[in-house]
Amino acid sequence: MPHHPGNSPSARNRRDFLKTTGLLGAAALVSREARAGAAGATSVVRAAGKAPFRVLYSNDATNVTSTLSPFHRKGESWRPEMLEASVDEVAAHGVDAHLIQLAHGQVPWYRSKVYPLAEHHRWWSEFFHVDPKSPAFNLGGVHRFILDGGDVLQVFIDRCRKTGQAPFVSLRMNDAHHVEHVHTRGNTKGLHSISRFYAENPAYWLGSDPKSMLNWSVPAVRDHMFALIAEQCLNYDLDGFEMDFLRHPNYFRLNETTPRERVGIMTEFVARVRAVLDQGARGRRRWLGVRIPCYAAGFAPLGIDVAAWAEAGVDLFNVSPHYFTVQQTDLADVRRAAPGATVYQEMCHSTWNGQRVAEGYDAFTFRRTTPEQYETTAHLAYAQGADGVSLFNFAYYREHGAGERGPFAEPPFSVLDHLGDRAYLARRPQHWFAAPGWKPPFGGVRVPLPRRMTAGKTERFDLTFAPPTGGWKTPGRFRVLAGANLGASRWVARLNGRELAATDDRSEPYANPYLSLLGTPEQMRAWTVLPEHIRAGRNTIELTLDGGATGAIEVVYLDLAIG
Repeated sequence: MPHHPGNSPSARNRRDFLKTTGLLGAAALVSREARAGAAGATSVVRAAGKAPFRVLYSNDATNVTSTLSPFHRKGESWRPEMLEASVDEVAAHGVDAHLIQLAHGQVPWYRSKVYPLAEHHRWWSEFFHVDPKSPAFNLGGVHRFILDGGDVLQVFIDRCRKTGQAPFVSLRMNDAHHVEHVHTRGNTKGLHSISRFYAENPAYWLGSDPKSMLNWSVPAVRDHMFALIAEQCLNYDLDGFEMDFLRHPNYFRLNETTPRERVGIMTEFVARVRAVLDQGARGRRRWLGVRIPCYAAGFAPLGIDVAAWAEAGVDLFNVSPHYFTVQQTDLADVRRAAPGATVYQEMCHSTWNGQRVAEGYDAFTFRRTTPEQYETTAHLAYAQGADGVSLFNFAYYREHGAGERGPFAEPPFSVLDHLGDRAYLARRPQHWFAAPGWKPPFGGVRVPLPRRMTAGKTERFDLTFAPPTGGWKTPGRFRVLAGANLGASRWVARLNGRELAATDDRSEPYANPYLSLLGTPEQMRAWTVLPEHIRAGRNTIELTLDGGATGAIEVVYLDLAIG
């Protein structure tokens, strides 16, 4: 195990850290402003209304070289032109705000005084006993660019300005990628994610496991994150800043804090960020966003209070199912809690992750989100009060990683063209679905699938649907997919109490180029749905395994396509 200098945190270490950032005065200033509600001069800057953006696009920056694309061939090293191309490719497709995640957030990919990259490389060499310039690292190009005086964030901002997109930073507030290697001598994983602050302060971890995240009950942790945020807000011409509370959603020891204490800590922090974002605004309005769970059951463990955060200055609530596209969410609750804010439904390239096929992160097969599913999900979100939509991991339709994760394809960029157009979406064919989604680490969220079915047992699914313009006019089709062949098993399906007529047509309802996890006809059952069967708002599907099965059957996916 490598030597860990400075393992004993102290108040003096905390003060020394803030002094070295040159932001101690700013930290004190915004802390006072936070306690005063960020009042005074900052209120003039914030006197505008809702954010005007309809389509937000999240760019994790690492996809530029981790995926194969028209601007990145296999084996090519990072160049700034690649990042520019990742901004350009969505500029003509209705994206009006582009959010960059600069790697994992703890190692700055910009000109930082809080934690300069040169200092990070020196520390890495001493701590892990390996040269960061070694070919074993796959980030040589981008880190060389920064060490030679380049600025990834400024490249991004300049390109957004040129292409008419509002530049945002989205910072991961507690990212834990690769920290499991913090005790590995000669480690070559996580050069862009394992920071000196994390490695040298195990007392700040949530647990003793090196995979732990940072404990936000510790003031020094919050000051550290604030210092990183402050220098970006003060030194760069951003249109907005998003705090991503889902990378990764674990901030407190729940047995040591109350919900009220967690909310108090987080609300004060939100107010500090609001104040420093206004401080660097130079007389114009800049937008503060948060990426939060799409399930209200996840709020209390993370210290989220939507109404309090809106009062503290959050403009944009990005309601996220983490890594998936999910249609059934608590977005309407967020809308009611923050009537003056802008609310977005986040969607992702995947509706369902299958089995792990290789070592490493995201090493799964994927059931890809189709254009019709994007459009239907956005339509429902607007019906429930959303002001716009956001896209997450959209680039990852492209080839990436090891193992048989494909088949791969270019992302369906054309679907972005209309996601901000409510009237257009209301006229489109609809594809409703439920799939195994995100099971948050804090629990409390009942994911609808998979369901274990046994003979004679009825399972119920409550799904909210929004009608198209003029209502449903044509028959549709309801399908269920099991994890294995269904053989001679007999099934009954009811929608809102009315039994549906079975059909042998189990094909994909719309053209689908994404073949992974679609299943086979032998794994499916299907029924015809008439327009009078379905209604606006909550619909109840009852599914019964009526017999013919020798044991339990697991249902893993269901969908309803109707025009």
